[in-house]
Amino acid sequence: MSTDVAAIGPGAWRVTIDGNATIVWTAVEDGGVWVHTDGRVHYIANEADVRRSRARSGSHDLSAPMPATVRAVLVDVGAQVHTGETVLTLEAMKMELSLRAPSDGTVTAIHCRTGDLVQAGVPLVEIT
Repeated sequence: MSTDVAAIGPGAWRVTIDGNATIVWTAVEDGGVWVHTDGRVHYIANEADVRRSRARSGSHDLSAPMPATVRAVLVDVGAQVHTGETVLTLEAMKMELSLRAPSDGTVTAIHCRTGDLVQAGVPLVEIT
């Protein structure tokens, strides 16, 4: 198997496997990397970083993994959320992304509204 990976721009890569090329978009955030290719979005977590980050703080910020538009905020300040519950949805590169609660907790702040354009890494919702 022959594989070649070439950077073609910020967060953009041409991946060629056995002569078949595809474009892959990436967005790095604390704890992992978002990858968009062939109409699908994947998240690759660095579990060691995630565990260290959670150990340092009792609060969890949900941040935009890439530049996006806020499509829906599904919680209010004071809401109780459970691990894996969708808190808000974003749209980026014609794909809908669900941001989910990393743990059980209470929503303590919301820093965005439906329709807002947000940049990668911007905290959108705080959960403690």
